[in-house]
Amino acid sequence: MRKTQPKKLPLAPDARFNDTLVTRFVNNIMWEGKKSVAYEIFYDAIDKVAKTTNDNGYEVWKRALQNVTPAVEVRSRRIGGATFQIPAEVRPDRKISLSIKWLIRYSRDRNGRSMADKLANEIVAAAKGEGGAFKKKEDTHRMAEANKAFSHFRI
Repeated sequence: MRKTQPKKLPLAPDARFNDTLVTRFVNNIMWEGKKSVAYEIFYDAIDKVAKTTNDNGYEVWKRALQNVTPAVEVRSRRIGGATFQIPAEVRPDRKISLSIKWLIRYSRDRNGRSMADKLANEIVAAAKGEGGAFKKKEDTHRMAEANKAFSHFRI
């Protein structure tokens, strides 16, 4: 086991919006190290969102991420031979990570011509409070609420 926590490497902000969160999002979209392709997908999706909503695409994307971000989740803990699902608050860094991953995963599952189309549709849906990623957040919260009785087992 290591003695100290590894240092977090700072992310460079993206060129268009000058935001490190965009870079983090693009890093999650990226496959096989093709970052320029991932940026192209993201920027195309933001442009399509702006066109369909007649609103600032970047702001809609930020709102979608906010809507998909979970506050609580359940964690498995083994106590006396039984496994309990114990509700726990999500750490701030993990909140962002989960919301990004859910948004990308459910956009990949959508049907559409290109990844930019799929991502744009999922962003618009999440901003409205619907879609797969938003449903995942709701399910996570519902599961935590259902297992509230085991919250005294918290770690």
